[in-house]
Amino acid sequence: MSIGSGIPGLGIEVARVPEAVRRRVEAWRAAGETVALVPTMGALHEGHRTLVRSARAGADRVVVSIFVNPRQFAPTEDFATYPRTENADLEALTEEGADLAWVPAPDVVYPPGFETTVKAGPLGQPMEGAHRPGFFDGVATVVAKLFALVRPHRAYFGEKDFQQLLVVSRMALDLDLGVEVVPVPTVREADGLALSSRNVHLSPEDRAVAPALHRTMARMAARLADGASAPEAEIAWGRERILEAGFAGVDYLDIRDPRTLEPVTRAGVPARILVAARLGTVRLIDNVSVA
Repeated sequence: MSIGSGIPGLGIEVARVPEAVRRRVEAWRAAGETVALVPTMGALHEGHRTLVRSARAGADRVVVSIFVNPRQFAPTEDFATYPRTENADLEALTEEGADLAWVPAPDVVYPPGFETTVKAGPLGQPMEGAHRPGFFDGVATVVAKLFALVRPHRAYFGEKDFQQLLVVSRMALDLDLGVEVVPVPTVREADGLALSSRNVHLSPEDRAVAPALHRTMARMAARLADGASAPEAEIAWGRERILEAGFAGVDYLDIRDPRTLEPVTRAGVPARILVAARLGTVRLIDNVSVA
């Protein structure tokens, strides 16, 4: 069933215009039901399914957005080749029991004359923000629009994009958006590789190398938690191991405070190890907690 236009025969409603989303959400709210939102860029995998299941368990109704947001891609990045699998995505959402899919075209989200944006604060400046200027402004803008349209009680974000999670949480708090941002742990393959829609672009040879990223960070986290090594030494060691494994380059490997993203300078304190590294044509990001 669809509102707007959709794929016949699916059990999930598909909205392609904002008015359709508003009507459905207003009806749910009027009935006293809670609403959860899961923002995605499609190409859904088990990590996304886990987000939907978490939302399903935490709310009466679940809205999932599928939108490859052009404003978070630089001209040199992979917007054109980002995986787009709408029919398979909608089938997966039907299987997971989501209630509504918001699947707009770019000119619906950013119509002619659109000029208002949200600027990410200090949390968006290091790491991804430094290597992808404007990225978090694009994320903050599209998520603010999603929150305004869907008016969810809760929104579910994966911890794999840890810096994004913090930026969105801060935005929701600072702008009084009334949305509880709920973190969901990273979903991994059996060999430790974090699930990502971009993993489909890994060659078989690169796929065999990719788990070294998480394996390296896990060893760093264990030594830091024990106080056996200083952060600066661990960063140098980890960068060397990642490159030795076969990665083409390391954009960053940092140890940061899990709330402020300020650099951590001593072992034995709560921290987050965050990394972005290039393998073949794919840029992989990941993070692990230091307890």
